[in-house]
Amino acid sequence: MLMKIAILTTDNREHYKHYSKPVPCFGTAPEALLQGFAHLKDVEVHVLSCARAPMKSPEKLAPNIYFHSVLVPKIGWMSSLYQGCIRATRRKLREIQPDIVHGQGTERDCAISAVFSGFPNVLTIHGNMRLIAQLNRVKPLSYFWLAAWLERLTIPRSPGVVCITRYTETAVADLAKRTWVVPNAVDASFFGVDAQPSAGKPPRILCVGHICLRKNQNAFIRALDSLAPQGRLEVLFLGQTVGGKAYDDEFLRLVRERPWCVYGGLADRAQLKQHLHEATALALPSLEDNCPMVVLEAMAAGVPVIAAKVGGLPDLIEEGKNGLFCDPLDPRSMSGTLEILLHNASLSRELATRAKQEAMARFRPEVIALRHVEIYRDVLRGGSHVRNLNL
Repeated sequence: MLMKIAILTTDNREHYKHYSKPVPCFGTAPEALLQGFAHLKDVEVHVLSCARAPMKSPEKLAPNIYFHSVLVPKIGWMSSLYQGCIRATRRKLREIQPDIVHGQGTERDCAISAVFSGFPNVLTIHGNMRLIAQLNRVKPLSYFWLAAWLERLTIPRSPGVVCITRYTETAVADLAKRTWVVPNAVDASFFGVDAQPSAGKPPRILCVGHICLRKNQNAFIRALDSLAPQGRLEVLFLGQTVGGKAYDDEFLRLVRERPWCVYGGLADRAQLKQHLHEATALALPSLEDNCPMVVLEAMAAGVPVIAAKVGGLPDLIEEGKNGLFCDPLDPRSMSGTLEILLHNASLSRELATRAKQEAMARFRPEVIALRHVEIYRDVLRGGSHVRNLNL
């Protein structure tokens, strides 16, 4: 029997005000999930994204996936707690009549529109907004403060929450009626990337993420000061920085002072795949993280991963099997773990091989899409038990 699914997610054309682009683009995790749905014959998917301006868009993203750009006046967004988005989405959903609505992320309008849609629904949490707000000590009524408030509002009102790691499951246990643990899907093209660091060049370490305290780049740079000159090391930082913020300004100064540090700015997916192809390792020294896509993508590409043992990362990495852990608060741990990898080529190859195998088994789009369909069917049957679908 055909299942009709509505996915509420952000069209990045709206997020970046790229209204002239003819094709919608979404976050990396929702896009990979849609890739998986495109392979399933027994589902019809309708993707809804709210926008402040009209945009030309294709009717279909795949033979079984429809796209709807829902126009919402400027007054209907966060300043009104997304009342305009809720009403406009609800009208469109009444036309579509889906069996279930899936809100992607609690950061903006998607979750609140899903829970007030009038249809059976589930939510996925991509960033734990309450935890991020606590870590950054945000001010009342700031963006992250409001996002954390929306998380508290929406989670108890949904029949269930898809948690991409057990870390999120623990974080929402006090609010959620039901939970399922299912990791993000990875864009299928990353499985075709074969990491091959250039011979004769210094080892290149990728560090990917927005430049901010939570990602801990500045401490990571200082931790490598003793190691970099010895190993003729290059560390390439990829991510968005905001001028005028003290942390960002300090990061740019640290990079300028060190010839082995390179700041490459914000990379698109094609650029990231090329960087992964040339990388010796990926390093993620975060103080807090849930299910960072770049770790999954590096595993799919066969790039060894060194990551902080925080948040949801223990769900993705098994120490010594498909990656290595470090303590992001201990400079010796960060530099020492990287040194182990750089000086042990056989270990590096083994970690990369096992990581790719793990990614193939757990993160392929078809695998994750099928797990979501199982969750939807469980909700529609009215199942009352909590299920963990993580492998």
